[in-house]
Amino acid sequence: MRVLGIETSCDETGVALYDSEQGLLGHALFSQVDLHADYGGVVPELASRDHVRKLLPLVRRVMQQTGTRPGDLDGVAYTAGPGLIGALMVGACAGRALAYGWNLPAVAVHHMEGHLLAPMLEENPPGFPFVALLVSGGHTQLVDVCGLGEYRLLGESLDDAAGEAFDKAAKMLDLDYPGGPRLAALAEKGDPRRFTFPRPMTDRPGLDFSFSGLKTYTLNTVRDHVLEDGLPDPQTCADIAAAFQEAVVDTLVIKCRRAIRATGRKTLVVAGGVSANRLLRERLEARLAQEGAGVYYPRHEFCTDNGAMIAYAGCLRLKGGQRENLDITVRPRWPLTELAES
Repeated sequence: MRVLGIETSCDETGVALYDSEQGLLGHALFSQVDLHADYGGVVPELASRDHVRKLLPLVRRVMQQTGTRPGDLDGVAYTAGPGLIGALMVGACAGRALAYGWNLPAVAVHHMEGHLLAPMLEENPPGFPFVALLVSGGHTQLVDVCGLGEYRLLGESLDDAAGEAFDKAAKMLDLDYPGGPRLAALAEKGDPRRFTFPRPMTDRPGLDFSFSGLKTYTLNTVRDHVLEDGLPDPQTCADIAAAFQEAVVDTLVIKCRRAIRATGRKTLVVAGGVSANRLLRERLEARLAQEGAGVYYPRHEFCTDNGAMIAYAGCLRLKGGQRENLDITVRPRWPLTELAES
């Protein structure tokens, strides 16, 4: 089965072709980082318009690069949520129209399910069952995964997600958009021992997260060390970034160890933009090895939003018999646990 995947949930336009026999055939991605950088964050209307401009040219590019014709396809998959409603509508309308014009079945894919399954695209993929840590954009979740669509939510962020906290802390340090990767880079130059930041909600049982208090603690630390230009000196900024990153990573690692122990699983899958963080990978691998558990990630280019994960998830869903009717429906908010088993 060969499936075209389309991802337009936020600020990256992704297109890919996945074949159930040959694997990933090709993919292309256009990032809107430069478009939104002047605003310090994603502007939904601009994101939607740029998806309109970039999506079909990317579809043509991937089809041409892989030598694929519409008649070679068995289906079209598109992200239907969660995400920005305007951006989702662009991909959903285009995907449904292409499927209709090519007389193919269409399937709506859950964005977080795509991230959850992204490590399956690697040469050494994990097998079901496993625990998943999803750290993508506005989501931080721990999920017990028994199979495709068999998801049990173990814990989630009660306020700011980890990615949001990274971006907001970066703004406090006057770092450019996208803030998360820039803060992580700055943290490499800092001393994480100079400041001790709290590890929120780790002093009590449970698997939920909360990063709003850590965000406030970071802001107060910045304000306590500002100079005349409104910022701390460069080394202090790096030390704050390092202490903040240590606090987030430690919190995620502690909760992952708890989830592994609570479920008895021996496999952890980490996916989403924050899964590319070097320190997080190092700490998880070291700590979970003590539990006898293995850790799996997608390759760095598939940590952020991409069409490959949508094409793969769509292929599994189509093989399981899922099909969409002619209605075009997107869900800006869509709990992962509402997905049907396949």
